[in-house]
Amino acid sequence: MPSDVHPRIEDPRAERARYWRFSGLPETELLTAHFVTTSFTRHTHPTYTIGVITGGIEEYTHERGRARVGPGGLAVVEPGEVHTGHAGVPEGWSYRVFYPLPEVVVGIARELGMRGTPAFTESGIHAPEAARVLATAHVAAENGDRLTASSLARQGLGMLLRSHGRERAAGPAGHAARPEVERARRILAGRLVDPPTLEELAAGLGIGPFALSRAFRAVHGLPPHAYLNQLRVDRARALLASGRRAGEVAAEVGFADQPHLTRHFKRHLGVPPAAYQRALLST
Repeated sequence: MPSDVHPRIEDPRAERARYWRFSGLPETELLTAHFVTTSFTRHTHPTYTIGVITGGIEEYTHERGRARVGPGGLAVVEPGEVHTGHAGVPEGWSYRVFYPLPEVVVGIARELGMRGTPAFTESGIHAPEAARVLATAHVAAENGDRLTASSLARQGLGMLLRSHGRERAAGPAGHAARPEVERARRILAGRLVDPPTLEELAAGLGIGPFALSRAFRAVHGLPPHAYLNQLRVDRARALLASGRRAGEVAAEVGFADQPHLTRHFKRHLGVPPAAYQRALLST
């Protein structure tokens, strides 16, 4: 196993982060980072988030509760699951994260004979052998060893699915009975630059503002204003990946300026827009 799978932190207060796309698994993005003061606001990813903690402790909330994960543990968040993230000890935490698309994980699960969309029995997972294999795969990907990285990534994900995987349950039936929530979501998605106020949004749907906010959060895990920022960051990621300049992207997705985009981008992804773009366009 490479010697830097569980690296020693030389300067416990120095933050670092590298984000890149790994071609060994289709459209899978990877992050290696050490964070101390960085914290993640409530947000979601369209992918699975599978992080191997290599040093320190990460604490985070997720839709099923709270988790505190240390070295050798795995922080696992499902697609669309609202979660946060911050240091659990003064020296922060280090981790190596995979962001595989749902179809990648579904494909691995089907090879194992699992049906449906995979979910996990818990979020903070103690699975030392799977963590070791995934960390080794991550280091191999960082070193450009595509065959080793892709082989071990699939092996590690398979181990994790065998030990902690299950079929993902359908959402509560009540969610489908609130068409105004879906209409509100579509309005927000179409008005990133000039969103309505909560009162305007609710009035157009024939519902009270507080009732709309509660119903929206019950379905999406975020109130409308936070969900709007999530949509903006998601759109910014796509535009940055296409080569658009960060200043142009900020205006196009509804942020006041580039610093405003950077602030929200880092609170969702841990890296600034320029670093994210460089990583994607160089792979």
